[in-house]
Amino acid sequence: MTTSAESASVALPRPQIAETKHFWLWHGLLPLLAFVVLQELVRHFDLDLRLADGWFRLQGNAWALRDNWLTSDLLHSGGRGFSQLLLVLVLVLLGLTWPVRRLAGWRRGLGYLATAALTGVTLVSLGKHFSAQDCPWSLTRYGGDRPYHPLFDAISGDGGGGCFPAGHASAGYAWLALYFVCLHYWPARARLALLPGLALGLAFGAAQQLRGAHFLSHDLWTLAICWFSSLLLYRWMLMPHNRGITPG
Repeated sequence: MTTSAESASVALPRPQIAETKHFWLWHGLLPLLAFVVLQELVRHFDLDLRLADGWFRLQGNAWALRDNWLTSDLLHSGGRGFSQLLLVLVLVLLGLTWPVRRLAGWRRGLGYLATAALTGVTLVSLGKHFSAQDCPWSLTRYGGDRPYHPLFDAISGDGGGGCFPAGHASAGYAWLALYFVCLHYWPARARLALLPGLALGLAFGAAQQLRGAHFLSHDLWTLAICWFSSLLLYRWMLMPHNRGITPG
């Protein structure tokens, strides 16, 4: 049944019947398997150190890009500000769905988008708070004063910590939630909605790796956290309201 709020929003597309037969296979199981395989490849081939060693050598055995305007000012500080601006815009639009009747039908989608983006960033931030993983630039291998520990040896302990998962990348990957908003309203175009979150997350993550702030595995975990938190929130907040769908 269409609500009066949805009827008042002339331009609002109705939630569509998305492909659900293999929904959890494509959105849950396969992404989980891909994450496990990628993380195992990183561990087995020591890609964290190999990649960081390469960036370090290319910069003259120093993190020369740590304070560079492109990586530090534009992609780090500017990127964080851009993501915060996007969140403010979503919250403003969400707030307008009450006084502006024509926007009322977008309330559910905007509420989900704000919740999912904030949840992804918050979960990553909590992970950083409890992690003892050091940043590459703090390690003796790269001129710092901390010993290197493999990822799961440094989840907790006496490390300087605070560098796992990748916090800045979450400011980009949090917007993977746009995919699920699009899946709710325009399923046929949902794949295109993956691009903003992936592009921002990859750009922010790469910039931080070039600065010596994170390893590759840190970004992989952040991507997984943002994707699966968005997926679970979609199941709870949007999927039950897709026309013709019985969640399962």
